[in-house]
This record gives sequence, C-alpha cells and structure tokens, in this order.
Amino acid sequence: MTSQQKTVGSNTYQRIKRDIIFGKLTPGQKLKLEPLRQRYSASLSTLRETLNRLSSEGFVDAPEQRGFFVTPVSKEDLIEISNLRILLECHALELSVAAGDTDWEGNLVAAHHKLHRMEQRMMQGDRSDVETWKRYDWEFHLALIQACNSRNLLSLHSLLYDKYLRYQNLLLTYRGQIAADEHQAMLEAALARDAVLTRRILETHITSGLEHALEAM
Repeated sequence: MTSQQKTVGSNTYQRIKRDIIFGKLTPGQKLKLEPLRQRYSASLSTLRETLNRLSSEGFVDAPEQRGFFVTPVSKEDLIEISNLRILLECHALELSVAAGDTDWEGNLVAAHHKLHRMEQRMMQGDRSDVETWKRYDWEFHLALIQACNSRNLLSLHSLLYDKYLRYQNLLLTYRGQIAADEHQAMLEAALARDAVLTRRILETHITSGLEHALEAM
C-alpha cells in the first residue's frame, strides 16, 4: 500500500468515525457502500477496510451476509461503557498524578483554561459549538491522565471515551455549573497531588454524568 493510499484510508476512517460519534450517521443506520463512496470520495475497498476496522472497535455492526450498520445504542451499553471508563480512567489518573512533572501541570492548566472558557459560553446559552466543547472536555480529561506512562492504557481509554462521547452527543446533555465545578475541583486536587481526592471527584463526575444521560434516554 502506498503512503497516499494509507493517507486516504486514514482520512476516511477518521471522517466516518467522527460522523458516527457526532450522530451524522445514526444508530442502527445501514451503511450502504455506494452512498458512502459518494459521500466520502473513497474507493469501495477503502470503505470495506474502514468499516471492518470500525466494526472491530465496536462502532459498526457487521452481521454475516447483511452488510454494515452503525452500532445501536442502549441504556445497558451506556452503563457498561461508563463503568469501564471509571475503571480505566481512575486507574490512569492515580498513576498520572503520582508521576506528572511540571510540563504535565502546565498542560493540565492550559487544557482546563480552554474548557472553562467554553463552559462559560455554554452556561450563557451559547450552544453553537458543541463539537469544540466536547473536544476541550476530552483534552482536559486526557491531560489529567497523560502522565500515566502507559501507551496501552491511554489507547484503551481513548477508544472507550469515544464510545462514551457518542452517547453524550446523541443525548446532548449538559450539567452546567455542577460539571464545571467538578472540573475545577479535579484540577485543584490533581495539582495538589491528592490522588485519592482527584479519583473520588472523577468517579462522582462520571457517575453523575451517567445518571443525567440515562434520564434523557
């Protein structure tokens, strides 16, 4: 495979995955190859490869002899994803708080600053840039665990977070000041190197977000 083909394949994968996460390709939707070829300007072989990859990651269902479908959503799946997120993210957080250096602190403060500014806009009623808000939220949570020194853990967490993010985007839930206060408290506890408190706040943050999302389903 040439470098150009790899680039096309990677771009197609990122675009389709993003459209699934942000609800442009809806849960249960049949993914017909010809419309996808026109939409993403990709060859049929690239699309099959991409959809098989997304199937292995859990974003696409590929029942035998029935084609490809966007993976459906359910309360049970959301609960499982949230519980796994607590398991992985809290473990990574403890490792990161213990090992983080000055650069880690600086990146964490910067990530929180961007998220905080976006949260202020959201609380003032500006919901025009949800995708940026979600990206800043992801960057903050990633910054918290970035110093865990485990590539495998970060990779697994990233995949899981994308699945969690899909539910957030589909439900468009926002807990306002409560969530912003939790982010601020996590920042302060992490900078104080209080791993136990940071973990406790994070677990509450994820659990409360789950409860809020379940109410919206």
